[in-house]
Amino acid sequence: MAATSTVPTRGRRTPRPTGEDRERAILTTAEQLLAERGFDGFSIDDLARGAGLSRPTFYFYFASKDAVVLTLLDRVIAEAEAATPTVDFAADRDGSWRAVIGAVVDVFAAHRAVTAAAVRAHGTSPEIRELWSAAMQRWVDRCTELIKAERRRGAAPKGVRARDLAVALNLMNERVLVAAFTGEQPAVSRASVADVLLAVWLPAIYGATPR
Repeated sequence: MAATSTVPTRGRRTPRPTGEDRERAILTTAEQLLAERGFDGFSIDDLARGAGLSRPTFYFYFASKDAVVLTLLDRVIAEAEAATPTVDFAADRDGSWRAVIGAVVDVFAAHRAVTAAAVRAHGTSPEIRELWSAAMQRWVDRCTELIKAERRRGAAPKGVRARDLAVALNLMNERVLVAAFTGEQPAVSRASVADVLLAVWLPAIYGATPR
């Protein structure tokens, strides 16, 4: 019978966290702390400790709490844009608009704390204003093209410039979402946001009430 080896096997080393892992830990911790305490309720030390890092290591990845919020907002915007589905207005007009509006509502509802922090920093952070403005421009551009397409196929009547209508509707969305997800008053209830927005969008585009 063959002899059994008594040489101990060398255990696997725990992989060291990468820079991406550390950045992800900071962002995850930041969103948790924002939800629990709000932007002013925690410090850089709290953030670094929660991510398992030292304060100097934190500053290797982010210059400030505002910089963390900027990155979180950038990711939420990207998530909302990626969630917007391909739609077929000829097959389901109301359902298509609900899907377009609902995708944005659902993502920002899931990240309410980031929304609140971004609103707070909007007045003092040029970077956050620029990021949000660029996102708004993209949403306005897309809605403008959708409205124009509906007019070309004869489903929506001609009226005010499609871009002007898209700007007004998206600015309305912005204020309604901010109020609903940051605790402002008056505000539409969170559960009703998509329905209320749809009830305004459809008559504005088609001159008719929702079906």
